Amino acid sequence: MPNNYPKLHNAAWPGIVGKGAPDSEPIIALDTLLRLTANAEVDGQKFDGIDLFVTAPHFDIDSDAGAVRKMTDHIASFGLKVGSFVAPIWGGAGGGSAMGDADEVKRFLTQVKKASKIGQQMRELGIRPTGGIRVDSSVGVEAWDADPEGNTKKIAATFREAGKIAADHGEYIVAEGEICWGGMHSWRENVKLLEMVGMPGVVGYQADMAHSMLFVLGANAEKDRLLPADFEWSDKAALDAAYHQVADALRPWTLDFHVAQNDGTTFGSGTHEKTGRHCQIDDPNGRLDVTKHAGYWLRDDKGTITKTMRHICWDGCMFPNAVMEQQSTWNKVLGAMIKVREAHGWRE
Repeated sequence: MPNNYPKLHNAAWPGIVGKGAPDSEPIIALDTLLRLTANAEVDGQKFDGIDLFVTAPHFDIDSDAGAVRKMTDHIASFGLKVGSFVAPIWGGAGGGSAMGDADEVKRFLTQVKKASKIGQQMRELGIRPTGGIRVDSSVGVEAWDADPEGNTKKIAATFREAGKIAADHGEYIVAEGEICWGGMHSWRENVKLLEMVGMPGVVGYQADMAHSMLFVLGANAEKDRLLPADFEWSDKAALDAAYHQVADALRPWTLDFHVAQNDGTTFGSGTHEKTGRHCQIDDPNGRLDVTKHAGYWLRDDKGTITKTMRHICWDGCMFPNAVMEQQSTWNKVLGAMIKVREAHGWRE
């Protein structure tokens, strides 16, 4: 029998991230993503669930208990479970900077509390066996760079409070490092931040394969570069060694994992700042061996499957709508996810 863990999830937030602004493509409706996810199938295997962006128009973070129950029933009607949440902690979404003033931090934490409360309710309703509330520092690298040590301390203090809020609701925080987030823009700064927070198992790392790979190039953090500026991508052994170093440093903190492909460039769309560019799974310019490199995160330094991640998710942020709205896209993604699970999963 094939492995049945970790569970395989799709992500709903690519229908919103980089979409909806006047100069970008329209937001893709949640129902469209649910239908495409539920209809994907490879050799009789299907997606187990979907991870959500808890923000309108997909799922209003101010939803009351009745609205949460209605959303739960709706998602269940597609035969899907629910996994991680993205909490809208940014200033433009009602939150604020994690290193901002008291009011900004309060707004940031309020969004975490709202998402945690919804997550708790969905777990009690039985649709959310695995969770996690995704956050970032909600500030750019340039602002952070004005006082690296002091600003990381501020972010750590905010994340610590977020962790307490999440734990009060039976949740945990997963902080996603990307080159666009101050204090989280390099592998070394991410480790420093998480160690400063000091809440392993409660405040951890969300590893996206594509975003985390950019760390080896030192994008926005030249001092933490692991590969030379003139690196030739044909040197796969050097990439493997550098990427393994990143994963070894962050794996002990990793509580949530995104399978993704990357062409080594950066890209932004709409109001979203430039960060690691996600590629289609079969993009010939993809730099990752997805199945092999996923193992850097799902196995420990001795090669043993950690079983930390009860579910894994595909992330394809800022794909064109024409790509996202094709069923074949998600069949290919599911096929890649199945390969990852067969290589690094287990059966219960």
